[in-house]
Amino acid sequence: MNQDPANLYDAYAARDSRFDGVFFVGVTSTGIYCRPVCPAKTPRRANCRFFPSAAAAEQARFRPCLRCRPELAPGNAPVDGAQRIAAAIARRIGESAVIDGAGLEEIAAEFRLSSRQVRRIVQGQLGVSPIGLVLTRRLLLAKQLLTETRVPVSEVAYASGFASLRRFNDAFRAHYGMPPTRLRREVEHAQPRAVQASGEPLTLRLAYRPPFDWAGILAFLRGRALSGVEQVGEDEYLRTVRLGAHAGWIRVRPAPRGHVLLVDLTPSLVPALPALLGRLRDLFDLDARPDAINARLARDPLLAPAVARNPGLRVPGAFDGFELAVRAVLGQQVTVAVATAIAGRLAERFGDPIETPHAGLRRLAPTAERLAAAEVDELGALGVIGARGRCIIALAGEVAAGRLRLSPGPRPEAVIEQLVALPGIGPWTAQYIALRALRWPDAFPKEDSALRKRLGSIGPARAEETSKAWRPWRSYATLHLWSMQLTAAPEVS
Repeated sequence: MNQDPANLYDAYAARDSRFDGVFFVGVTSTGIYCRPVCPAKTPRRANCRFFPSAAAAEQARFRPCLRCRPELAPGNAPVDGAQRIAAAIARRIGESAVIDGAGLEEIAAEFRLSSRQVRRIVQGQLGVSPIGLVLTRRLLLAKQLLTETRVPVSEVAYASGFASLRRFNDAFRAHYGMPPTRLRREVEHAQPRAVQASGEPLTLRLAYRPPFDWAGILAFLRGRALSGVEQVGEDEYLRTVRLGAHAGWIRVRPAPRGHVLLVDLTPSLVPALPALLGRLRDLFDLDARPDAINARLARDPLLAPAVARNPGLRVPGAFDGFELAVRAVLGQQVTVAVATAIAGRLAERFGDPIETPHAGLRRLAPTAERLAAAEVDELGALGVIGARGRCIIALAGEVAAGRLRLSPGPRPEAVIEQLVALPGIGPWTAQYIALRALRWPDAFPKEDSALRKRLGSIGPARAEETSKAWRPWRSYATLHLWSMQLTAAPEVS
């Protein structure tokens, strides 16, 4: 990221974990240097010096903080921070049991770390071992299911990832001082609920920080809804879901009270809940800090009116990174409507059928494995020109082989390099994928014509220079600029 002290101080003051490891902060009044997520009181800007690495801070005679422990940020990658890695590892561990069964050694290798480093990072950042992290996630999920649903206790145990009901009961009792059946009885006494019929959708809650532009994010997704896979109503989002061996459908809608989204899901998806809920948080950008983001962007006279008009803006994510990447490739040099139509034909041809009670949900999104085995002529018959067809097949091959992971992680810049190296994917498409699928808050597709027009018809180099004032939240600045255009969004998504 840009090393301007004002930008770095803003990222530090926001305590945004996505920038942990990008830089280190030396405090002249104490002689101590910290990571930007340190829980200590924020010092005055005048007392802060910023360094690109822990080594540089120590060279300047600063001592490492004993609270945030800078040594837990391994490596020299520009976004290789301990807390960010810990969060990404936690997400990957949660998905591994559902998606591919990857063990700790395999997950560590994906992050270019040893399993020992992974254990140290997770222990240092989250206060538990990787095994303890898995147990905590399972228990919290079980607690949510016991509190918010009528799923039988025996099914809660397996849905939460426990191998047996006995292990679940023992772990629950040890952590919460009561058996799960007692918690269920107390909840039912306080909030009586009708008995849930077999096969009836469950409803869970996802919280967010206000303000939240629900209508805006729905409008963005509505124009790009994948026919047969997604359906966007006036106040709700529905889609089919496949996570590992589990398939079903979900519906997301705002709760009548509180800063909460309600998620209806089929019981078939309960075993995949950790992965499912994480992906929904990404799709709707529920972990954003609008207060910190708006405070930074509102300083720019160009963006200030848009920020004031829509303080709850979110960057729409992607439920599935590969699905989004295919859409981005299909949308190159054509309108959003044309890209959406072609993507719908692709889903109809290569997506597996699924039965749902919703007429608009009848297909699962095509898998990377299926598209990797497709022929260019097959794609051409659906309206995909030859160059883009070859690009999609190459992209699918990389994802299917596990060489390319299109999900949030600690090294978005490395993934961007991988994408640009594929035939047919340029910097704009790679940045757009980073913005939505990789959840990189500082992505900036400077080649976008709509952005350059809004900035005064300047070239990519000048657009890049102008955008430095918006760091580290250029993704949000991009959405604000798109919203200021009549097209409201790029014509290649």
